[in-house]
Amino acid sequence: VHMWHILQMSLRLKKNQYLTQLIALLQLECVGSVDSGLTTMSWSPDQELVLLVTGQQTLIMMTKDFEPITEREIHQDDFGEGKFITVGWGKKETQFHGSEGKQAAHRKQTEVPPASPSDDGRPRVTWRGDGQFVAVSAICPHTGARKVRVWSRELVLQSTSEPIPGLEQALAWKPSGSLIASTQEKPNKHDVVFFEKNGLLHGEFTLPFQKGQVKVNELLWNVDSTILAVWLEDLKKEKNSETNTYVQLWTVGNYHWYLKQSLHFGSAAKSRLVSLLWDPEIPYRLHALCKGWHALCYDWHWSTDCSTGEESHLVANVAVIDGDKVLVTAFQHSVVPPPMCTFQLQLQQAVNQVAFHTDPTKSTDLAVLDASNRISIYRVGDSTVKDPTVTLGGSGFKASVETPHLEKTYRYCRPIQVNPLALRLFTWMQDDTFLAVSQGRLATHAVIHHLTGGPEAEGGWSVPVDGDVISLCYNPKTRAVALQLADGRILKYLWGECKILVKMAVDNVEAILGLTDRCRFFINDVEVASNVTSFARYDEFLLVTTHSHTCQCVSLRDTSLKVLQADFSSSSTPNETLRKVERGSRIVTVVPQDTKLILQMPRGNLETVHHRALVLAQIRKWLDRLMFKEAFECMRKLRINLNLLYDHNPKVFLENVETFIKQIDSVNYINLFFTELKEEDFTKTMYPSPISSSVQLQQCSGQKKVDLICDAMRAAMENIDPQKYCLSILTSHVKKSTPELEIALQKVHELRETVSPAAEGVTAEAALKYLLFLVDVNELYDHSLGTYDFDLVVMVAEKSQKDPKEYLPFLNTLRKMEINYQHYTIDKYLKRYKKALCHLSKCGPEHFSEFLNLVKDQNLYNEALKLYPPDTPEHKAVGIAFGEHLNQKHLYEQAGLIFARCDAFERALDAFLSSGSWQQALCMASRLGYTADQLAGLARSLAGKLVEQRKHAEAAILLEQYAQDYEEAVLLLLEGTAWEEALRLIHKYRRLDILETNFKPAILAAQRNYLVFLDSQKTTFTRHRQRLLVVRELKEQARQGLLADETPHCLEADLLSETSSIVTASDMSGKYSHSNSRISARSSKNRRKAERKRHSLKEGSPLEDLALLEALGENIPCSDLFLTGEVHSLLKGLVLFGYDEPARELQQALEAALQLIERSLLEIWTTDLQQNPANPVGACSLMAICPLLQYIR
Repeated sequence: VHMWHILQMSLRLKKNQYLTQLIALLQLECVGSVDSGLTTMSWSPDQELVLLVTGQQTLIMMTKDFEPITEREIHQDDFGEGKFITVGWGKKETQFHGSEGKQAAHRKQTEVPPASPSDDGRPRVTWRGDGQFVAVSAICPHTGARKVRVWSRELVLQSTSEPIPGLEQALAWKPSGSLIASTQEKPNKHDVVFFEKNGLLHGEFTLPFQKGQVKVNELLWNVDSTILAVWLEDLKKEKNSETNTYVQLWTVGNYHWYLKQSLHFGSAAKSRLVSLLWDPEIPYRLHALCKGWHALCYDWHWSTDCSTGEESHLVANVAVIDGDKVLVTAFQHSVVPPPMCTFQLQLQQAVNQVAFHTDPTKSTDLAVLDASNRISIYRVGDSTVKDPTVTLGGSGFKASVETPHLEKTYRYCRPIQVNPLALRLFTWMQDDTFLAVSQGRLATHAVIHHLTGGPEAEGGWSVPVDGDVISLCYNPKTRAVALQLADGRILKYLWGECKILVKMAVDNVEAILGLTDRCRFFINDVEVASNVTSFARYDEFLLVTTHSHTCQCVSLRDTSLKVLQADFSSSSTPNETLRKVERGSRIVTVVPQDTKLILQMPRGNLETVHHRALVLAQIRKWLDRLMFKEAFECMRKLRINLNLLYDHNPKVFLENVETFIKQIDSVNYINLFFTELKEEDFTKTMYPSPISSSVQLQQCSGQKKVDLICDAMRAAMENIDPQKYCLSILTSHVKKSTPELEIALQKVHELRETVSPAAEGVTAEAALKYLLFLVDVNELYDHSLGTYDFDLVVMVAEKSQKDPKEYLPFLNTLRKMEINYQHYTIDKYLKRYKKALCHLSKCGPEHFSEFLNLVKDQNLYNEALKLYPPDTPEHKAVGIAFGEHLNQKHLYEQAGLIFARCDAFERALDAFLSSGSWQQALCMASRLGYTADQLAGLARSLAGKLVEQRKHAEAAILLEQYAQDYEEAVLLLLEGTAWEEALRLIHKYRRLDILETNFKPAILAAQRNYLVFLDSQKTTFTRHRQRLLVVRELKEQARQGLLADETPHCLEADLLSETSSIVTASDMSGKYSHSNSRISARSSKNRRKAERKRHSLKEGSPLEDLALLEALGENIPCSDLFLTGEVHSLLKGLVLFGYDEPARELQQALEAALQLIERSLLEIWTTDLQQNPANPVGACSLMAICPLLQYIR
């Protein structure tokens, strides 16, 4: 017992003392005595209490310091605190007793016989895993039979077991606390039985021995309650007879107990067991001590024995050891959970190891190593004699598969040694060649054995290994064996030569995959994941299950260890490589060519999942091999979108459309394919390929994917058998992006005329019924009416719910009309107004008024103008109506052009006057024959409108050329600052007096105005710039304080930036912006008002820095002036007339303003603002500044 740093070992003495030997101190100390002696003592799991059983059949509970707590008699008449309550409903004589009949009520209870003579008579004590309860098994002094009593930690009796005949001494409480194990000798068998805490029996299993053959010394649970060890030995029938000792390891799954390992220690004196116990910390470590002072330590590990091989030969056989039977399940044929199986092999001894043949072409053959070191070879092949050791099915399940037969048996003659497990890591390498590992002379050494064929399997050789081999893996392609040692080293073994294994990559190179007991997953010596519970490799994929209850499937092709680490550590949303699985799932095997992944649950039941990555990989392989039928059936069953059939390789699909149709060979399946077609490329959206796919087919411009497939498949079906694929052909018409319902209806009509009811194939009625399934009946009725075929219309109407009293009079009325007017009426009814307009134009002049009304109602002016020649009255009437329509929409210039084409010059003049097109208006006035006075009046009217639009230069042209008023023209040019044009007119008409009276005063006044404007803009710019720097400093101080407190109170505090004050301002104004959200949603006017309120220049406003940036961008001085050339033209005028000082003053003011901008650019619009694409203020401002920078440079 480990306590602190001192190992205390308690010894039970036959005299009346109990001692504690302090081995570390090498001294004995007497801590107390019991007069009647001690028979048993047991420490609690937490090492806080110790229970003593005295020779007087009493229990003494003591502390760890051996201070007594309480004492109780073992044998109590009371049942305990957990006594069952009887509600008194009826008497035993009136109860139903089943098939035993009423006489069972009067039958006396049989007396329990005394304990077996092999019982040592000593009490047994076992604690529950949490230390709250303890069970004591003792022989009753009155009956001589054993009873089990459950006591609490305070020695309060909880329950007493029911009378059980043949109950034996072994007792072990499952650490998880659910069951108490013991053994019972029955009249014809020897069982391990289980008790509940209330004393009632709950399950059992039978030991594989005859009655009276063995006795059970002890039962031991491992620390995690998954394995029950049974220590047995033969009963002595004679005094000098030799007794064998056995240790069996049992596990449970699906409520069935399996004997997984059987260790036969033999009858030699030195190999006889004297102690057996599980490690208290490592769950699967078993310690055994033999009489010859040989200490054995076994580390057990779970492994799945499944066949391995290439995809074409792999049948996914999995073997399960069950005592002297091997249960084999062929998952390619059936998925049944153990203990059910496809077939089972019956051996003579308990089986310890199973190995499938590693040759890919013989993966169904298997070898069995039993407890007597006998190797049995089972092969699948032609056998004339039925093997009695092979039985189909199990537990009522049977399957029709090819079973193996026992070909030969080898026996390994080992040297005499204590360890009963002579061989481990048994591997079948080649025919009649096996590889196994045994213990070396030293505990840290191992020996690799090559076992070759022979009656006694004596051939071969052995290779010593400097290290303890704990796992082994064989690669049949390279014939290399990887050995893992206990110290973590990996060795590569090549047929007798052992060397250090070099590090290898994953892609196309040999690599080693390993999983530790602590769920750490390694590839070579690199840890790629730390939460893996199981893994399997299939083809190019690696599948793992994790503690997060997921199954991940990653491709090992074109990858690296870093990529794998990233894939396993990423917590991305589930995609095709990741899927959820049930809690505690473990991978059993992968069924090839069927996409099935077999998982086992903790209870033992199996689940089959089709991992999306495996499914898609298999489908891609089938499509590359043109196996369309297999791919289609898999996709339909597993609900994979059928668009992948085309999207995987469009060019190959279109080239093999006939092959696809012939393989599918089902109208329903082809129709299903049509109905799932979509325009999107599913290899880029839903099912992205893990590797680079082939070059996609370049489709014709304007031709859509669905239309391309429908046309190609329809052509192929019409070429193969149009009658058989009639419904699919109709589907191809309906499924197109623009459904061709008229063509589909026409084909139905042709069927009605060509196919007789007695002929084989699809009838017109069946085809029409199918169309009604695809298309709404009312829509189909309208399209049939659009074919102008009344027989077809009647056929569709008869299949609909329409009332004949409604559609028959309508059809009769249509039949009486002239053909063009009939088509017009049908098209108008169907709201196909363009076709209706075309038919109505052919009905003659008497219907032109109706034609014009239809044009006006449906705005079909462009179509109507094309239907009549330009010189006809109808064309002009439509044109005038079109012009009026444009006038109503305020498109005056377009209306004027239309009126002019139709010779309606008066209307055209009015339209041009409204649009301000003075050139076109003067042209129309000329066409109308206006006099000079009329033209002058028209020119003055147009000039007034142009002045209002600040088009002084154009107004001056009208006054000079048409009104002959050059003086007014000069004044307009001076008003519009067109200095050079004004000088031209002054000199043209030799009116130099205007220079003194108007021109010079005008340029001097303009110079003064520009100076005032530049000064005010410069002052405003400087004030805003200085305020912006202050605001930014305050924002930075506030941000630093906010980060120091680590209590952001704004809604967007996680967006704070170290350099951008824009984001900070947005954060600080989060509450403000939310308060205005209701206002901003009312109307565009209110939104603009709310936006102006948010971007306020008022000091202290939340978004003051943004408002300052906007103001600085708008107040850049001289930008517009420089770009339009007004200042440049003004400077030339000042210099021309000798006003050098005013010109110099204006030039210096402009240069000072531009230099101020250049110096402030990087200070206002920082680098972060320029690089931030989400900052429209900075972007717009910089766009405005760029021309100024070009000018300065």
